[in-house]
Amino acid sequence: MNLGEMLMIVPNPVLSGIIWLILLVLIMYFARSPAHFAIRSFSRVIHNAMRLSARAVMRAETRLNERNREVILAQGREAAERIIEREFDRIDATVRRDLAEYPALHRVLSEEITVIDEDYKNSTEVPPEPPAWVKAVDAVAKIPGKDPMVASILEDIHGSMIKANTQAIEEYRKASHKRHEHLKNMMPHWRKVKSVLGQVDKSVNSLLTRSQTIDRHMEEYEGIIKKSDRAVRMLSSSSLTQFFVSAFVLAIAVGGALINFNLIARPMAEMVGGTSHIMGFPINNIAAMVIILVELAMGLFLMETLRITRLFPVIGALNDKTRIRLVWTFFSILLFLAFVEAGLAFMRELLMQDAAATRAALRGDSNTEVISNSGLWITTAAQMGMGFVLPFALMFVAIPLETFVHSLRTVLGIVGVSLLRVCAWSLRLIGNVVRFVSNAMIQLYDLIIFAPLWVERMIKNKTEAVKQEEDAASSVYLEGKKI
Repeated sequence: MNLGEMLMIVPNPVLSGIIWLILLVLIMYFARSPAHFAIRSFSRVIHNAMRLSARAVMRAETRLNERNREVILAQGREAAERIIEREFDRIDATVRRDLAEYPALHRVLSEEITVIDEDYKNSTEVPPEPPAWVKAVDAVAKIPGKDPMVASILEDIHGSMIKANTQAIEEYRKASHKRHEHLKNMMPHWRKVKSVLGQVDKSVNSLLTRSQTIDRHMEEYEGIIKKSDRAVRMLSSSSLTQFFVSAFVLAIAVGGALINFNLIARPMAEMVGGTSHIMGFPINNIAAMVIILVELAMGLFLMETLRITRLFPVIGALNDKTRIRLVWTFFSILLFLAFVEAGLAFMRELLMQDAAATRAALRGDSNTEVISNSGLWITTAAQMGMGFVLPFALMFVAIPLETFVHSLRTVLGIVGVSLLRVCAWSLRLIGNVVRFVSNAMIQLYDLIIFAPLWVERMIKNKTEAVKQEEDAASSVYLEGKKI
């Protein structure tokens, strides 16, 4: 006996189905209030759970946002302090260099001004004193002119005066020429004074420009110290820009490392063996990768000891003597590895030539192959140059790496805040959807049992109508009895 036969109330299956439907509707009708309560309770539980979860996520988002703000401000403060320190070092160097020359410039200016003053005094025109015989001529001129002796004396005096006038004019010309020479000699001294003053003006303008730059950086630093929103927005934008730029530069560095790897992987097989494997990888590839990683490490340590990057505070905190020793040590190791790569590149070219000669010998056209290989010294030199230069080029990867590491924290914080906001929005959306779905389920439940509800509503309406008639009749009776 199967389930269908067990559910058969009457022999007719259609009639049995109708009877079961009526029974199910009646059961749902009598369980209407508990069902509504269960649906509302379930939806309320889910809605409250989603709302509490969204609040927890928003609190986590707020804490993460505050943490990101602190990190951004700390990084910005450190960068601003480094920039301001560098500007002050530059001003200190400029002041030391320029002020060290100020005593010499002052001495030069004093000497030049003294020479100019002397030349100026020598170039002044002094009026000649009148000769002593002018009084004598004046006295003779007062004598009456009728005396022939007086006339002769006057003629002699006239001739002497003409001669003296000529001599006076010549002396005046010589004195004027000498004064002009003094004025001419003043020109080089004026030019030198102008040059010295121009140098002083240039130094002062340089200091003023530096001071304006420091003022601008100090304004940014004050905004960071005050934790202003503008400073946070600027630092966030700067971090995002630095992140993408440093990621692009690191991608270029990875390309250079791949080229370096292909340059030395083949000759490493002749040194460490090309048939051995470690964890499924050829040992020559592993050896080439190790050499490149050691070069990167040495370049990074060299940048740290030069205090260009600050990824390892322990190295930056060393005293200058030890730090200089480490600089030469890391540079020597890097130089040695560069020579090793140059030798491997040369060895790679020799291996390629041997392989080409072998192929030519097998084809029987060795003469043509030898002729075609006569210009391979160019590629050999190029490969050796690349093998020597690439380690030093990879050394500068430390700079974008530091920027990438510092900006990555900011980017991850911004992404985390965005994800938490999306998660909180999704939880709220789910809670609201569940609440509206519960209302829809209640309406659907009532739609299924609409027939009993319609009968119930009709009975209620009829009962309310009878009750209203009875109330009206009783009120009329009471009013008539009072009358």
